[in-house]
Amino acid sequence: MNNIILVGMPGSGKSTLGIILARRLGYGYLDTDSFISQREKSTLQGIIDTKGLAYFLETESQVGSEIVCDRVIIATGGSMILSEEAMNNLCSLGKVIYIDVPLDELKKRLGNYADRGVACSENQTLEDILKERQPLYEKYSDIKVTYKIGSSLEETADDILKKL
Repeated sequence: MNNIILVGMPGSGKSTLGIILARRLGYGYLDTDSFISQREKSTLQGIIDTKGLAYFLETESQVGSEIVCDRVIIATGGSMILSEEAMNNLCSLGKVIYIDVPLDELKKRLGNYADRGVACSENQTLEDILKERQPLYEKYSDIKVTYKIGSSLEETADDILKKL
């Protein structure tokens, strides 16, 4: 294992799982959403609101395509998957793990996602976003871990480590 890249929908637990896995494996940790927020000195929603969705997606693509690291858990933003350039780079860095969480569970976790920095057009529902992105998560992932209703993030991390 070189690097581990976590992909999945917003609210799938990538950031928390990334921290858990980094701690367990003694790896570094990079959350691309946090990196973008720090670089832009704004929240994700603030970037989308002030500079537009296209700017945000281009920034995210650029960040994903420029990552070079070793022994790092990378938690990507949910929309990173939309960038072929970023995903080709990330796939070259290590194992890509798709955290698959059912739509009903995502709805519970996200609530009103309109102000959460979810990269989507104004009229897109969470179901629309999932339909658009799920084939890409499947395409780019080496391993798929399906969230089991009622399991903890620690148990999901156990599942990931078993599959690695």
